[in-house]
Amino acid sequence: MPPDGRRSGAVRRAPKSGLPPPAFALKVLILKPSSLGDVVQALPVLRLLKLHRPDSQVYWWLDASLLPLLEGDPDLAGLFTFHRRRWASPLRWPEALASIRQMRALRCDWVIDLQSLARSGLFAWLANGEITIGLDDAREGARGFHDLVVPRASFQTHAVDWYLGVLRVLGVPVHRDFTWLPPRRQAAERVHQQWLVPGARWIVLQPGARWLNKRWPVEHFADLVRRLASDFADLRFVILGGAADVLLGATLTQAVPGRCLDLTGRSSLPEMVEIIRAAVLMVTNDTGPMHVAAALGKPVVAVFGPTEPRRTGPYGQVERALQTPELPCVPCLKEHCAFAKPMECLRALTPARVYHEVVRRLDEATRPSRGLSGEPTASGG
Repeated sequence: MPPDGRRSGAVRRAPKSGLPPPAFALKVLILKPSSLGDVVQALPVLRLLKLHRPDSQVYWWLDASLLPLLEGDPDLAGLFTFHRRRWASPLRWPEALASIRQMRALRCDWVIDLQSLARSGLFAWLANGEITIGLDDAREGARGFHDLVVPRASFQTHAVDWYLGVLRVLGVPVHRDFTWLPPRRQAAERVHQQWLVPGARWIVLQPGARWLNKRWPVEHFADLVRRLASDFADLRFVILGGAADVLLGATLTQAVPGRCLDLTGRSSLPEMVEIIRAAVLMVTNDTGPMHVAAALGKPVVAVFGPTEPRRTGPYGQVERALQTPELPCVPCLKEHCAFAKPMECLRALTPARVYHEVVRRLDEATRPSRGLSGEPTASGG
């Protein structure tokens, strides 16, 4: 039995029927270290938990690369940093053990594992909360570390809805009356002072993606930009991405010199969020910033190839995602294309088709009858 005497080494199972929240001040640890899009999609769990229990203290286990996204978040009592690369070396394992000891010292009531892979399941179990709850994901056996597991209702259930199922089991009401990504004033000031000149409608372009076969061809992006720039004099384009996307940014900038602002590899995570908040629309591959735009309630023209938008598309707008469903391999859910015509699922989505969707969404965004005034408090559409 662990020294604190709270729990034996065996994983205990509780009924999956639901638990009332404790009547005392609640301590909660959320484990969702990565990636950017996954963390953004998990944020409603934090927001709704704090709305339901304002007195609760909520902590988040987060990859070091994503710390700027949640540092200073008004709903968090603290962050535990996961140094994935650093802790791969046995020389750094004492740091990981020290972090685990700090988690255990919190004596959390609920430990919520929204990653539910082997590593996060082990850390969740070692955190030694009163109740450990996770997702019923069989990929790496993490559910063996959890007291409660929440199944995915179906293959097509969106990730956000799966995460919110955890709250339902814990007796926390689920609704959309919350602010997904609160404004960051200092980051917004930097964005407007340094980059986004007034008097223009900005469209965000996200030409990169972690998987190469998630990337709509950059020449299609360039063709789209030329069409839009020719037909809409007030449009400007801001290109986002990491350092690996610099060549993509340069290609798009050359398509319409003077109308594109290339910020690939140049903006921080908070600045990226505020850039998207200031834009009128985003054209994107299946990426983390796509989920940021959806969280902010921005119109998203999302181009999908091998992945399933009903599972991981822009929440609240998945029915508007562009895909080529007539191909027999779509969605293959694979990182590498094996089709006879490589990348045909993306190449078949022509710039003309995406152009018409962008124009349609721009028109909808300017209609007074659209029913929204400014940014909605909770995005989901």
